Amino acid sequence: MSENLSALELLRTRRSAKILTLDEPGPNEDQIKAIIEIGARVPDHGKLVPWRFILFRGAARAEFGEILAERYSKIESRATDASLKIEAGRFLRAPVVIGIVSRARPHPKIPEFEQLLSAAAAAMNILHAATALGFGAVWVTEWYAYDVEIARALRLAEHEKMIGFIYIGTRTVPNDERPRPVIEDIVADWTRP
Repeated sequence: MSENLSALELLRTRRSAKILTLDEPGPNEDQIKAIIEIGARVPDHGKLVPWRFILFRGAARAEFGEILAERYSKIESRATDASLKIEAGRFLRAPVVIGIVSRARPHPKIPEFEQLLSAAAAAMNILHAATALGFGAVWVTEWYAYDVEIARALRLAEHEKMIGFIYIGTRTVPNDERPRPVIEDIVADWTRP
């Protein structure tokens, strides 16, 4: 029974970390494997596996940052040395970044929207797994999740889309709480019209 209570408490208190408060150490190989396994354990009607994950760790974070800075310099006419430095350092804000890719595609019985929801569930499971392991984690999209050239650099297929990047690391400050909805304001019993 206590395991169920701790799981419920984890779900009740999960909070996204502020991205600039994440630091080393990040998850080790076994922890990354566990996070990914839990990410893949989501509802998946038809067993389509309509998602996949891209890991950024070690030197790959800075290498991808170079691609971001180069692309940003082409799309932002007001780019400065300072803003390009920010772009180059985006994936250095946490020890591990996991890109979540939606692979939704037409299917005779399973709508693409349902497949997209499965990918979002995978992202949420990754957040829960990282939190359960004691790490801070945050799911962001930012401009590079939607850029066509960055999609090419990520080797996305034509039908694939980034739904976000989850940054994972050790929190340097405790998470603060934010106002949550009043449950009575968001729940209603259905009644016949």
